[in-house]
Parts: sequence; C-alpha cells; structure tokens
Amino acid sequence: MPLFPEATDAAADAAGLAAKASGLREQLQHHAHLYYVLDAPEIPDVEYDRLFTELRELEGAHPELRTPDSPTQRVGAAAASELASVRHAVPMLSVYTETDTSPAGAMAFDARVRRELGLADDAPPVQYAAELKFDGLAVNLRYERGVLVQAATRGDGETGEEVTANIRTVGQVPLRLRGVEAPVLEVRGEVYMRRDAFEALNERQRQRGDKTFVNPRNTAAGALRQLDPAITAQRPLCFFAYGLGEVQGWDVPATHAALLDALADMGLPVCADRTVVDGPQGLVAFHQGIAARRDALPFDIDGIVYKVNRRDLQQQLGFKTREPRWAVAHKYPAQEQVTRLKTIDIQVGRTGKLTPVAKLEPVFVGGTTVSNATLHNAFELRRKGVRVGDQVIVRRAGDVIPEVVGRMPGVRAHYVPNFAMPKACPVCGSAVERDKGNLEHRCTGGLVCAAQRKQALLHFAGRRAMDVEGLGDKLVDQLVDGHLVRTLPDLYRLGFVHLAALERMGDKSAHKLLANLEASKQTTLGRFLFSLGIRHVGETTAKDLAKHFGHLEALMSADEAALLQVPDVGPVVAHSVHGFFANPLNREAVEQLRAAGIVWPEHEGAAAAVELPQAGKTFVLTGTLPTLTRDAAAALIEAAGGKVAGSVSKKTHYVVAGEAAGSKLDKAVELGITVLDEAALRALLGA
Repeated sequence: MPLFPEATDAAADAAGLAAKASGLREQLQHHAHLYYVLDAPEIPDVEYDRLFTELRELEGAHPELRTPDSPTQRVGAAAASELASVRHAVPMLSVYTETDTSPAGAMAFDARVRRELGLADDAPPVQYAAELKFDGLAVNLRYERGVLVQAATRGDGETGEEVTANIRTVGQVPLRLRGVEAPVLEVRGEVYMRRDAFEALNERQRQRGDKTFVNPRNTAAGALRQLDPAITAQRPLCFFAYGLGEVQGWDVPATHAALLDALADMGLPVCADRTVVDGPQGLVAFHQGIAARRDALPFDIDGIVYKVNRRDLQQQLGFKTREPRWAVAHKYPAQEQVTRLKTIDIQVGRTGKLTPVAKLEPVFVGGTTVSNATLHNAFELRRKGVRVGDQVIVRRAGDVIPEVVGRMPGVRAHYVPNFAMPKACPVCGSAVERDKGNLEHRCTGGLVCAAQRKQALLHFAGRRAMDVEGLGDKLVDQLVDGHLVRTLPDLYRLGFVHLAALERMGDKSAHKLLANLEASKQTTLGRFLFSLGIRHVGETTAKDLAKHFGHLEALMSADEAALLQVPDVGPVVAHSVHGFFANPLNREAVEQLRAAGIVWPEHEGAAAAVELPQAGKTFVLTGTLPTLTRDAAAALIEAAGGKVAGSVSKKTHYVVAGEAAGSKLDKAVELGITVLDEAALRALLGA
C-alpha cells in the first residue's frame, strides 16, 4: 500500500488532466491546419468552438497546463508600448530584381548563373525552382523543439522588430510544427492579405465612416506591426512559407523544391503555384502562365522568384554584396501609378447606387491602360481629400475595379471646391436620396430608370418573383440594348416577329417565351410586390405586406404610419415602400402591368383574419428532404402561418432536417430546438 495514497491520487489526477489538455491541443491544431491551410475542415465551427472552450476552461482552472503552443495563446498578450528589436541569427537578405518583364529577364538570369558556374555552352541546362513573389511583409519564425518562440519582421535584414504576439493571431501559422524536434528551425515567409478580405475590410470601414486602407500590402504590414495584438487579430492576415533562417539539428533537403515540400509536411502553408524546370525556357513559360492567371489569383503578387534548385550549386554561387547570385525576382507591371484627375462623373448602377467616377489622364497600371477609376462614394472622396486637377494614386490589382486611393502631397495652385453629389439622377431625373446613417446615394427612379432597367427585368422574371422561364441575362441584354423593352410593362407587349429575329432565338424559343410570359400573369400579390424590386423589400416582407393589406390599392395609398403596423416592418422599409409608390412613374408602371392582365386572388390578405395553426412560429430548413424541395416545404409552412428563417437562433421553434444537414442541425441540437424530418413536418402541418 502506498505510504501517502493522497499524493499518489493527486499525481494520477494531474497526469490525467495533462493528458486531456495535450489531447485537446492536438485535436485543435489538427483541425486548425485543415481549416486555415488546407481549406478542408472536417468538423463544423461549433464543434471546434466547443473543443476550444473546453481547453480554455481547463487551462483557466489549471494554469500550469498552459503551454506556448496552446491554441488559446493565439491572442493573449497585452498591448506593447513599442516593438522590441530582434537581431537575425542569419541575415534576411534581399533578392536582385529583374525589371525587364519580357522573356529576356529570365534569359539574362540563366546566362549569369551559367557564367558564374563556369558551364560550357553544351553543358546540360540548370534546374530551377520558380515560385510567386508575394506582395506582403517578410517575417522570420523561430521554432525551438518545434514550438514557435519568436517572430520578427525583416527590418533592414540584420535587425527586425519582434511581432510574436501578433503572429500568433494568424491562424495559418502553426504554433507547433509537425514531426519537428530540432533545437532551432527558423522558417521564413510572407505575411499578406487576400484581395477579397481587403475589399471586405475596406467596405466595413466605409460603412462605419472610418478611414479606408490603401492596398493589401500596406494593410498587412500595418496590422502585423500593431502594438496591440487584439487589433491584429481583427485583420484577416495570411501566411506563406518559402525559406529558412538559422537551422540547428535538422537536415536541410538537397533541393529548394524538396525544402518547400518538407515545410508543407510540417503543417506550414506553402503556395501551390510553384514548379521545377530545366533551363530558362521553363522559367519563361511559368512567368507567362502566371501572368495570364495573375488577375484570378486571390492575392497580390508583383513577380516570380527564380532560384537554382540544388543547394550545393547555391553554395557554389554564393552572394554578391547582399544578394544571392542563385536567385532573382522577375517583375510584372506595377499595380499603382500616379496620374491627374481631370473631372468627376456620376455612374448609376444597376441597383440605383450613385458612384462618383474619376476621369483620369490615361495611365498604364496593373497591365492595362486605365482612364476611369472608382471613388466609391462622396464621403470617402472627402476623406481622401481628392479634388479635380489633383495628382492622384491609382491602383488596379487583379479583377478589382481600378480605384483612386489618394492624392499626392502638395499645395494646390488655386482653390478647387469639393465635389457635391447631384440631387437628381443624371439618367432619369428622379430624386436622389441617402438613407439616414448610410453612405450611399441612390436614384429613386426604380422601374423607370434606364440604368436600373436590366437588373429590374432580371429580378422581375426571377423564379421567386413572376417566374418567367427563359428570360435570362443574355436575352435581357438583347431586349434592352435593342430598345425592345424600356419598362417592365413592355415585356407583355413583345411581339413574335421581333423576338424570333433575335440572335439565338428562333421561332420555337420565341413561342415558348411568349407562353411563359402569359402564364406568369397568374400570380399572387406577394410575388408581384416582390417582383417590383422595391428597395429593402425581400420575399418575406412582400408576403407580409400582401397579407396585411390584402389589396394593392390599400398598400399603394398607405402612409408610413400604416406601413409600420405590418409585422417586422420598420422605419427603413416603411419609408422605402411609401417612397416607391409616391413616385408617379412607378405607379404608372404598376397600373400598366395590371392592365397587361396580371392578376392574383382577390382579398389575398383575408386569410390573416383566420387563426392559422403555425402563426408566429419560426422554421429553419436544412439538408435535402426526400420529396419536398426547399421552396415547396417553405410554401407549406407559410400556408400554415409559419415563417421560414435562414439561420438558427433561440427564437427558432423548429428545424426541419433532411439528408446532409449541416451546421444548422448542430446548432439546433445545441440549443435544444425541436428537429423534424419531412414526415414529422407534414404531420405537424396536416399536409
């Protein structure tokens, strides 16, 4: 019998808790790698959150179990007063830049390499590794025994700034490397920001009225150098590994390509756009191939990096001053340029949004000549301080619309007034409005504004609206561009001869479209209201309006106070609906549609007087049901007075789950919400 059984039990308990914490860390690290690096998650977010919470609570109760590589330590450091300096054990040297963007740039590099290696003209070609040159911020990650202990920026190459706490917030950076126990392994790579994340971030800034960011690279660099890691955590940063710094106790592979494969095996993100080629022609092909896909890449690059693949040849070539002779950066055209802002025009979008557009002196940027660039809205234009005549910075990256990101510093030669948004739509003359708290100006013309015509037609013909089968993008383009349709009522005046003469139409398709238009006239008031494209009025709100008022005439004459009596209709929707029907041109279009023969059951709202069995109940649909489509299931629910929502919350009454139900089912189970299959739904609704 143990002399001190209590001590033995305590030791066993401690060992059990340590094993549990270790197991949770391994699970979370595994799933974080799948999510952030491989983009192939195995579990829903709610399950990851559950594991994370369990580990955090365990570490909170037993702080001795907390380790530097724990996922709970990604955001935990306090704000710093300044960034500490870090001297690199191995200098982070720069790469020579070849600015000749033609194939000659690759040829010149290969010629230099062969000359330095003393190769004869008939010697075999040199093998090269080619990879992308990311437009971000270079960093050095120091791992000791596989655990991340320090991160530093490149700085001047000899000394950088410590950003360890900030790097921990980047989900793609592993806190522990897989299968690595080397005393020291420094990994070098690039912190960057995806274009879509950058655009979304700027859009959030615009909506809040805050300052927008200039470009993804500067934004990523600024985020990484924040003194408060909590701010860094709010910026969507990513990371790619591409090289090594100091190494102790780890056998470096014989080629650069094998090194990148090894880094990927450790759990580090390595860009898949890389190749190994023999000779300069392969480099040229890779450079040109990436150039053709550059706009489609999700992140910015400014060139390709070529490296001699074999490490022994790299060592033989050595360095020239502070640049390796065995590597070169082969650039692409710049994505930012300076030009003069000649004037500012207004563009009316397909949804009525008014956007100020800069008319520029043509400038070659991002691989194309740009003469127009967006200024987003009047408020951002003011924040940037841009006025006509200024020298401005223009950016074009990928398929993003060219934009003016700011003005060059300097004093204007004379006074130039600020640009003012028009009070009337420059296309149709309708009043321009800006919702309270919104940054966007919009044309109120709706159905009668030519700029919004195509969007209005496509929305009107949609499956959930008037359901005109066969009226798609290409046909709408032909109808509008050919001046056959100017307003919605014109759809019902289309003749067979003009339709059949359209490209890719023919007699059969023309007859079918006319038949579909005729069939669409039998509808419901809710569908008709939704088809009008009234701003802020979605499918559910349109049905609520139809149920409440019953007659179109009652709705059209309702003031905002009456509209606010409709369930779930607030001041913004009420103002939008009232404003739409107050426009005489919109009222005329609606009357012409009715005159064309569009009808719906009279007293559609009379059902509201009958007590429906599921009135006030909220349903959420997820997965695939055996016989009912999602639309059919929603129709049954709404016929019984229920409401179909898109997400699960504490206010949800039922979740209807079919095959391959996803995270909504998990959320329902977590919240204790009743889950129905199709049979149970039919029984509940009496269908």
